[in-house]
Amino acid sequence: MTTAAAGPTEVDVAIIGAGMAGTTLATLLGNAGRKVALIDPHRVHHDEFRAEKIGADQMQLFQKLGLDKVVMPLVTPFTDIDVFRLGQFFAREKKWEYAFSYGALINGLRDALPPQVPITIGKVAEVSTGPDRQRLVLADGAVIDARLLVVATGYSELVRRAIGVERVELSKAHSLSMGFDLALARRDCAFGAVTCYGKRASDRVAYLTVFPIGDKMRTNMFVYRTVAEQWTRDFRADPQKMLCELMPEIAAQCGNFEVASPVEVRQVNLTTTQGHRRDGVVFIGDAFVTTCPTPGVGIGRVMVDVDQLHSVHIPRWLETPGMAADKIGAFYDDPVKVAADKAGMRVSFYAKQITTETGLEWRVRRLRNNAARQLMIIGRKMRHLGPRREPGMA
Repeated sequence: MTTAAAGPTEVDVAIIGAGMAGTTLATLLGNAGRKVALIDPHRVHHDEFRAEKIGADQMQLFQKLGLDKVVMPLVTPFTDIDVFRLGQFFAREKKWEYAFSYGALINGLRDALPPQVPITIGKVAEVSTGPDRQRLVLADGAVIDARLLVVATGYSELVRRAIGVERVELSKAHSLSMGFDLALARRDCAFGAVTCYGKRASDRVAYLTVFPIGDKMRTNMFVYRTVAEQWTRDFRADPQKMLCELMPEIAAQCGNFEVASPVEVRQVNLTTTQGHRRDGVVFIGDAFVTTCPTPGVGIGRVMVDVDQLHSVHIPRWLETPGMAADKIGAFYDDPVKVAADKAGMRVSFYAKQITTETGLEWRVRRLRNNAARQLMIIGRKMRHLGPRREPGMA
């Protein structure tokens, strides 16, 4: 990864934010011969608790974009996931998933940037947008002039506010993600990975998942609670005790939930954007809309934005003069993007409702789903012809 020197710069595309969306888009545009400025306040991405696992469908998006050779050395592939539902072993899923530390993944993507796309280290102090040129002034006085400005700043609001774009909350404190390491080395595990779903609506637990990152076993837990609740404070103080009470059926598999790191938490709001249809600037990824990590669709949604922009819209925009709002609106109206955003929001709301809602409709849905699962468990036991210890059971 190279760093740009301060000074006047003219580019086709300026991207603010060198996270997942910004760095991958800059890579693809640079490889296509576009002149790109990628701007971020920090050369090295700090440790941050964000997404830590993707599925095979999301890895296929990286493959489609030709980024899989960059991504694969940065992730830990695994398969054979023991799934527990209703307090019992439910199934062993044979599917590939890929785990990572978010900061390490982003830094690896930055290191793989093409030489012609250096990172400009600096904070944006001024932003001017218009139908022809976009002008950025950094805190050190450097000026970047671009035909198109891409805002890929994730949850950060400074640049959005400078441009005058508003984030709208659809569901405040929608969910809480929790992450911590188990005091159990991967080599000592008798399982590849474990997923255990909550049993009672009153617990407000979606699921817990245990998986390897390198030689350690990492745990993510998704709950519908807030940082300020006493439950959350109690969990952070003694996660082992609470997990053994919540999920005794998998305690032995998980080293009796002995925890080897502090519990990291991340409160998630579901948001969208208004006032974004304007000259010269496009918002992508979490800078445009935020969904819940519980259904596991966030990175896929971000990469759909990147794919549609680099392969469809930006090449078309740069072919003709100007960068007016009606031109950029084609991206926001793109049916592929719209479908991905709508699907992400829909499953974000559904996952919470099916887990926590106590109205008749949702109680009936849970009863129906659980009855079907219980029948599947009984059928599997009958096929085994007699009492047997299930795979991985304590």
